[in-house]
Amino acid sequence: MKISPLTQHDIADVIELMSLGAPYIRPRTASDYWLYATLFSTTCPIARDGDHLVGAIMAFRSQDNPDDVYLQDVIAHPEHRRAGVTTALLNAVRERSQLLGARRLYLTSEPDNTTAHTTWTRRGFTNVPGDQTIEGVSVISDYKGPGKHRAVYELLI
Repeated sequence: MKISPLTQHDIADVIELMSLGAPYIRPRTASDYWLYATLFSTTCPIARDGDHLVGAIMAFRSQDNPDDVYLQDVIAHPEHRRAGVTTALLNAVRERSQLLGARRLYLTSEPDNTTAHTTWTRRGFTNVPGDQTIEGVSVISDYKGPGKHRAVYELLI
């Protein structure tokens, strides 16, 4: 498996991979991925096994709070899950984020995504206290806008 920064050449493969993440991950537009590859490539690593894209993380360092790196989308191809793909990608994001001087990785998840909760807490992320609890997960109401409640996870680096 080879980990490398996202490039414009990878966009079609990333869109196809992200489409496998429904219902929690939805592919962005080609224009969005062009932006990620052009302006954020070093925090948007992809994983390839030969010619096959097997994983990707779209992550962005905050311009308003440079200590933070937000993980927008994290996915491993269903046929390559539990094979270290996500761990390798997270390590790449973490290393790059530390080089940039960031101190925290964080992400959000929909409250009913219990698989995400298990995944993130096993990897050392903390479920940030919210104002309600849904199925044992702390959730912040309206985090991403009205009615868009989210579980927030963070990892101090």
